[in-house]
This record gives sequence, structure tokens and C-alpha cells, in this order.
Amino acid sequence: MSPPRILLCGDVLGRLNQLFKRVQSVNKSAGPFDAVLCVGQFFPDSSELLDEFMNYVEGRSEIPIPTYFIGDYGVGAAKVLLAASKNSANQGFKMDGFKVTDNLFWLKGSGNFTLHGLSVAYLSGRQSSEGQQFGTYSQDDVDALRALAEEPGIVDLFLTYPCFLICSASDMLVGISDSSNTDSTVSELVAEIKPRYHIAGSKGVFYAREPYSNVDAVHVTRFLGLAPVGNKEKQKFIHALSPTPAATMSAADISMKTPNTTLSPYTFLDQGSHSKEAAKRPSDSVSDSQYWRYDVSQKRQKHGGGDGDKMCFKFIYSGSCPRGEKCNFRHDTDAREQCLRGVCLDFIIKGKCEKGPECSYKHSLQNDDSQRTHRSENASANRSKECWFCLSSPSVESHLIVSVGEYYYCALPKGPLVEDHVLVIPVEHVPNTISTSPECEKELGRFQNSLMMYYKNQGKEAVFFEWLSKRGTHANLQAVPIPTSKAAAVQDIFNLAAEKLGFKFLATKSSKSSDGRRSLRAQFDRNCSFFYVELPEGTVLSHLIEENERFPAQFGREVLAGLLNIADKADWRNCMLALKWVLPPPIAEVESLDFDHRRLNLVGVPSKCSWEASRSLKFP
Repeated sequence: MSPPRILLCGDVLGRLNQLFKRVQSVNKSAGPFDAVLCVGQFFPDSSELLDEFMNYVEGRSEIPIPTYFIGDYGVGAAKVLLAASKNSANQGFKMDGFKVTDNLFWLKGSGNFTLHGLSVAYLSGRQSSEGQQFGTYSQDDVDALRALAEEPGIVDLFLTYPCFLICSASDMLVGISDSSNTDSTVSELVAEIKPRYHIAGSKGVFYAREPYSNVDAVHVTRFLGLAPVGNKEKQKFIHALSPTPAATMSAADISMKTPNTTLSPYTFLDQGSHSKEAAKRPSDSVSDSQYWRYDVSQKRQKHGGGDGDKMCFKFIYSGSCPRGEKCNFRHDTDAREQCLRGVCLDFIIKGKCEKGPECSYKHSLQNDDSQRTHRSENASANRSKECWFCLSSPSVESHLIVSVGEYYYCALPKGPLVEDHVLVIPVEHVPNTISTSPECEKELGRFQNSLMMYYKNQGKEAVFFEWLSKRGTHANLQAVPIPTSKAAAVQDIFNLAAEKLGFKFLATKSSKSSDGRRSLRAQFDRNCSFFYVELPEGTVLSHLIEENERFPAQFGREVLAGLLNIADKADWRNCMLALKWVLPPPIAEVESLDFDHRRLNLVGVPSKCSWEASRSLKFP
């Protein structure tokens, strides 16, 4: 699948005729492009262009491809955006854009969404302390992005108003280093989020900076500043980009650096700002401002030695805080629970909501257990529809299913590490295979025994591993066959990998697989992530992952890829398969299959890995 093709544009200033004429020209000569992302001021500077602008907003002129904008200020902005805000289709969290008209979307405030596989973050408008309804961002918007910076994953594109960026001496000659019309808050956010591309406008020129390395990140960032549409200096105002989404890139590709890569310009800014702040307040509170939103007088249940009058925004918003017990603000569990029940954050923390009736969230505390149960059931149903592994989901790739039992089913992975790599997956949407019922555990043992016997007949041994995320995704136990000659080295290589990450496995030796899993249940804590691997000779290695610990989600696969000398297959996305049905006539209809023992013959047509399968699993 080819990477998405994106057009980036500077300040539009209401010149939509000129913009879309250029877009259509570029689309015809070098397209097709998937979207246009506009930074800087989008609305007109004067009323002279308002009629032209409104022709597009009101549907008299056509917008050729989906267009997103963040510069929500200028002539006519209040009228257009107020109408968009009142549209019932735009209620609630709409991080992927408020629809203004066909193919035109307003990125309001701040957020992060996926656009054709790319992770796009944005901060809309300019900094202001006047609390304007449009054209400015709030402290809440900044806090939400800071919370995003602490989440796993890499942001591909970050769209902002201009920030202060240190440039080279040659750039200073054209006025790039002018610090007017810049925003230090944006600079701080860029340094924290570390996007692969940072795009900004409103400086009047086109500027593409050399890539710079990030602190505590392997990838580089590229800055692009775009000129206004129709500028007299004929500076470049539209730029084409076709980046591969970071989520699909290998570790080697994402960490690649060109010879002209520089140090991060924000390193110097940080040093300067910290030295100034140190004189103003105690060192312990230098970065505390990002963790709380408002003062509150009512004290509630808390964990940690937090400030009695300030609540930790990160904890309420996400349910965890990287500072843990060391956080200087309160981890209010009652407030977190109310947030999960759909209560407005402003109402929870301030006691009122400035949005009034326009707010789509609840403005009363929710204590009704029946309501909570109903919401939980609805959330579970929605999860099942979106989950890759739920059999009732439209997203499930049923052609990969090998065998289905009562509590578990066996499936081939989308990107197998080796031939006969298999996933054992609960039929129900449960977060792990450890804390299930005895009946489930018994059937899982039968699946594991079947796989071990099958691998043994091929001169191989089975390695089982599972990553248990505290965020509660659909569980899957991975079974990977390895040559018998390498079985003795498995424990050593896992221990070596753990040592490199700075932890030690807890090793449990047992003669029966059931005993090993029983010990895992005793170690497991639902409030923490957990990893374990069951080795061929009966040893189980396990590790309880600390709150702030960086642990690779693909750790088990990466270690086995190293053992088998196939490091290029450590990322499953490099091994994705194209599969097709090969069903004999008697079982051409799925309805005729026995649910407990479905046997599907599959032929894999590899896209990158050499792999074929044409077999079915049987219970012994």
C-alpha cells in the first residue's frame, strides 16, 4: 500500500479561488492527493474577499479534495464557525474536524486524529489571555497535547501557529529568525511531542529547516514554514508530502538520520527558560503546571502527597500519572470515575461549564449504578465492533481462523514471524488469558497441547508469550515454533534482552504447564501491564511492568526474531500476508461447519515473507 499523499498550505487569507485552482493543477500533474492541511490564518483579512470565501462555505463553489484548517480567525470566522459548532453532527469530541461544508473541516482547539494512516496533531489559533471564542487556544488545549506527548506512539504531523525556531546563519539573512509573531508555548509543545514533521505558517516566507534530532527519541523532526497564498514575493505556499506512517515503519527506518541532521534547537531554549524559571520558583515545580488545570476548594479522596487545592489533570484525563506518588497534585479517584461516566471535566473541576447548553457532556454527578451498567454494556458492544479479534466484529479477518472452540479460537497472525506462527485468542473480548475461568483455562491447555504435539512432529518446540496491557485490549497468546536445536538458548536470550532494558525476569520452573500458569495468576496485578513467556522445558519467565517503565509491546517477537536470525521480521507489518480461501465443496457454506471444530484450509500468498499453510488443528 502506497503512503498517503498530502498537500500542505500556508495562510489562505480567504483566497480560496487561488488555493483550489493551484490544488487542482497539482492534483492533475502529480496526484491524486488525499487531503490539504492548511496552517496560518484561513479566513480573509478584509471583507473584499468574503463573498469569494462564502461561495465555498455555502456550497456554490466546489472544494476538490478534503481540506483541513487550524487558523480559525479573520473576517467572517465567528459567523461560520458558530454555525459549525451548533451543527448536531459536530457535538462532542470531534478531533478529526468539525464539518463546515462538503470537504472542509475545522480543526478546533487541539487534538490528535488519524488521517490515511498518519497520526496528525494540531493546536488551532493563537495564544491569548482574553478568552476569545474563536481564533485562540486555551490552557486546556495545551494540557491535552501534553497528555498526548506522554502516550506511546509517534506523531507524524504537528500543525501549529508559528513558534520560535533557532535557524542557521544563512537563514537569518532572509529574516527567518525574527522572533516577532512567535509563540513559546508552541515551541515547548513541539519539544515534548517530537513530531516527525512540524508545519506552521504566518511568517510570510517558505522555509524548510534541516532535520534535527530529538532528545529521548530515535527519530528526527523536519520543520516546514509555508508562505501565504498569493504572496507578492511569490514564496512557496503549497508543498506536497508523502510520508510513510510511523506506525507502519520498521525501527531501522524510523531511526534513520541524514548527514545534515542537526541538534535539536529546543535544547538551547530549554536551558534558557529553565535558568529564568529557577529564579522565580522552587526547582521541584518547574514543570508542574502541565499536570493541573484549576484550583478547587473541596478535598476528595486522593493517592500520593498532592497539593490539597489542585488536582492532577493527567490523572483525571487518562487514569494514570507518570509521576506516581511523587506527583505534587492530587490523584482524585472520584473525579476520574465521574469523567469515565461522561461528566464534563469543567463541571467536575470548576463546578460549572462555560459552554453552557452547547456542551454535550453531563453537568451533574452520576451515581446511578444501573446507568453505569448500561453504559458499560454499550461500550463493550462498541469495542467488539471495532476489535480485530472479536468474532462478531466486521473487522475480524475470518479467513485467518484455523480452529474454533467454545472459549478460544486459533488463528494465523496477519504478519507471522515464522511458518506455523499461531495466535490463541479468547472468543470473548477479555484483556488477558490469565484471569479466566477454570473451563477457559482447561480449553486453553488443550489448544497449547495440540500445538506442542504438532510442532514436535516437525522437530520443533513451542514458545508461548503474552503481553498484557493494563489498557485492556483483546487478549492473544502467541505460539511460535523454534528449532529444537535452539530451545536451550531461549531462556538465555530473553534474560539478555531483559538486562539490556534494565530489568530481570522472575523465573518459575514447573513440571506442568497448568502449574506455571497458576503461578502467573498469583503474580498478576490488573493495575499494571505484564509480560510472560512459557519456555519449552517448562520454565515461565514473567515481568510486572512499572508505571513509568518503557517496555516494547513487541518484545517477545523481537527477542525470538533475534534468536532465529530474522531481525527484519521483528515488526509484524513487514510480514503481512495476502490470504485467500481454499474450501472444498462440502464445507463451502460457513453455516454447515461444526462450531466447536471448524476446520478451514488456508493457503497463504506471501507479500514479504515466505510462508504457506494448508492444515487444520484438531483437539486431541
